[in-house]
Amino acid sequence: MTIDDAPREALRGGPRELLRWVATGAAVSRADLSRLSGLSPSTVSQRVEALINQGLLEETGAGRSRGGRRPRQLAVPTGGAVVGAIDLGAHHARVGTLDLSGRVVQGRTLPVRIEDGPEQVLGALLAEVAALAAAPGDPTASGTASSASGSTTAGALRGIGIGIPGPVQHSTGRIVSPSRMPGWNGFDVAAFCAGRVDVPIIVDNDANLMALGAHRTAHSELDHAVYIKAGTGIGSGVISSGRLHRGAQGSAGDISHCRVVADPAPPCSCGNAGCLEAVASGAALVTALRDQGVPVSDLTGVIRLIDDGDRHATALARQAGRAIGEILAVVVNFFNPQVVAIGGRLADCEPLLASMRATLYERCLPLATQTLLIERVATSQDVGITGAAHLVIDHVVAAN
Repeated sequence: MTIDDAPREALRGGPRELLRWVATGAAVSRADLSRLSGLSPSTVSQRVEALINQGLLEETGAGRSRGGRRPRQLAVPTGGAVVGAIDLGAHHARVGTLDLSGRVVQGRTLPVRIEDGPEQVLGALLAEVAALAAAPGDPTASGTASSASGSTTAGALRGIGIGIPGPVQHSTGRIVSPSRMPGWNGFDVAAFCAGRVDVPIIVDNDANLMALGAHRTAHSELDHAVYIKAGTGIGSGVISSGRLHRGAQGSAGDISHCRVVADPAPPCSCGNAGCLEAVASGAALVTALRDQGVPVSDLTGVIRLIDDGDRHATALARQAGRAIGEILAVVVNFFNPQVVAIGGRLADCEPLLASMRATLYERCLPLATQTLLIERVATSQDVGITGAAHLVIDHVVAAN
């Protein structure tokens, strides 16, 4: 059983939990870890020594004495070892390196053309990560790694997490029937990347990475949460018992092709009609405005119209919020999360957010919304690469 498969109760005091407490500053010594975990000092010491041997923790000196020997202070190494992260979108990708506490060391946003195909897109992004890892303290690193074929990794790189804007079979790292990624169907991302770098490669859906990054950053104390990513497309990630829930094949949380009652039902890229993505995504809003004769070229233009109070764009945003709320109401009634948070470019669209929130309160059972938090994802553009880094860190901890 991997650390991702273990129940939350079994993780209390586990290596990942000990690492997280030190990384967040909740603990600075073995005694602190023993107090937080409820484990015996000898058990904590054994696990800490294992993390030190893996290079995931270090001793930084003696702390303040409380009547006995001065405790040896613990810290997550901030120099040297890093993890790489790629958060791929349809038009842009965020790449970065992060230290073993999940703190961003360097991050860059790069233009991409998803239609250029997986080999070209991923090859270029891997080279960017390799360049950042080769000079982790230099924010002006050019990112033009010369070894795009063969190994491109610096010795400090412990692994790379990759987020894909489409369905991913997590166990294999293979993309399955993506709606807006021509040439990517069936592509084995993990195998392709493993042939070009010599560190672990972890591949997941971008909404799952956003969910993990947002949860570890803002709500790590909560057990159950749903995070929606609403941009050009729509997806969601589910946190259950404190861990990312993927389901049997990795498609848990994929709300994009749940049907919304609509008349007439617009066609969806999946071949059905009336799917949430076809009704409420950023791409759907662009199409709907064009059909009304409003000249708009992309989601940025839609958001600009909404901010300017355009009645057509605002009405469509409210309709989209209601559609998202209808699907989420089923999720909330069924799953009973503690928080529902929306991220992505549409999260800053106030009419959509207000309409989604109102629909949730209208359609959900009172018990399900009694203490439910409904909010924006309160993190920056790095939430995706933060989630990718935590996937890698968890993998490294579990594998040793």
